[in-house]
Amino acid sequence: MSLYTATCLVVANMVGTGVFTSLGFQLAGGLTPFVILVLWLVGGVCAFCGSVVYAELAAALPRSGGEYHFLTRIFHPSIGFLAGWAAVTAGFAAPVALAAMAFGKYMSHILEIMPDTADLSALAAAGQMTASLETPFIFASVAAVRFEALSKTVEHSAAGIALAVITIAMLASPRLRRWFQDFSTSLKLLTILAFLATGFLVPATGSALAPQAGDTMRMFSPEFATSLIYVMYAYAGWNASSYVSGEVRNPARNVPLSMAIGTVIVTLLYVALNAVFLRVAPVAELTGTLEVGLVAGTHALGATGGKWMAVLIAGGLLSTVGAMQWIGPRVLATMGEDSRALRPMSIVNASGIPIFATLAQTAIVILLLATGTFQKVLTYVQFTITLCSSLAVLGVFVLRRREPALPRPVRAWGYPITPAIFLAVNGWMIWHVLIKSPLESLAGLGTLVAGLLVFHFSERR
Repeated sequence: MSLYTATCLVVANMVGTGVFTSLGFQLAGGLTPFVILVLWLVGGVCAFCGSVVYAELAAALPRSGGEYHFLTRIFHPSIGFLAGWAAVTAGFAAPVALAAMAFGKYMSHILEIMPDTADLSALAAAGQMTASLETPFIFASVAAVRFEALSKTVEHSAAGIALAVITIAMLASPRLRRWFQDFSTSLKLLTILAFLATGFLVPATGSALAPQAGDTMRMFSPEFATSLIYVMYAYAGWNASSYVSGEVRNPARNVPLSMAIGTVIVTLLYVALNAVFLRVAPVAELTGTLEVGLVAGTHALGATGGKWMAVLIAGGLLSTVGAMQWIGPRVLATMGEDSRALRPMSIVNASGIPIFATLAQTAIVILLLATGTFQKVLTYVQFTITLCSSLAVLGVFVLRRREPALPRPVRAWGYPITPAIFLAVNGWMIWHVLIKSPLESLAGLGTLVAGLLVFHFSERR
């Protein structure tokens, strides 16, 4: 893939459910608008620090697989296997499930675009419908009532339908896969830019973004640290192109560039998006709400415009599902090349697409859709993948000390400060998440233990 496609893959992995769903949870934690903007900026800085470290690792150790390949090479095959296991079960399958959940939630609002029975009756009583138009409006009224009854069903089934269609697309030709990813990601960015332009032009009806008394203390509070879990989940994907470096043209140049460019673009978008959300919508309506994009869009564009905004956001989530369904199976396929127990996962078709690995990840996604809730799955995901990415960043110190003569076409910018910042922020976050959400954290550790058992079984065979 080209640098553009690799960058689109990074952006599509990052811009998913997190930015359109997590603001409500952060407000529920007692953070003020200014602190929330600082929170998103801190997340962007942390992601950028991680991306420059991964740039060095990807250039020095070129092979698809991400943390699985890095940690196998730097530490031990068992550590790499655990990272790959976590990536397959939590790093990709769970975010696909979260994106599908959010897709179904947003798509359910398209039904509300139809006029309801009360509106149609009022129009008829006012004599605003001609005789020739009465019959169509009556049918529309009946349909609106029935659609309202089916909205919950659509919310749950839309996620499954989207997953099935995109999985089929991922199993199709590489050209179709690249076209889908480029087009869906470009459409997503255009939608966000159009919304930002509108949000900064309309009159402000939400909160002031200026600092308030006590904001400095809030930035060092446990609530700030635990809110980072949502922010870092939104930034997850900054390392996406490192998982498929074997499919990128001139990977020593394009993989680092795609991660750096993608991270900077997304950081600017995230800070601007949250500023618009807070500017146009009252805090009371955003607090604890999952569909913050719908609430903000309704205030910025009106009721109908807000509902169509929900549809556009839902369409943008498809690129996230597609990106995760593209990358995740590649990690599992790489593991299958090295592990006898997972050998079937390495089987590819004539186009180089890992069929069984793609179907295996899809099965895990379906399981999470059936058993998980959005907030619990998100905490479980981020806790698990943060542990693995932190180990990979720590690995750059080990690799430089142990193999100083290793060719490094790219070196981590700002070393050793940038990896130290990444490790400090993530360590602070992990500690507070362990305290506040022990069950989800233990579920993440349990996932790693299960991976260790699979590795042990594979080694014995």
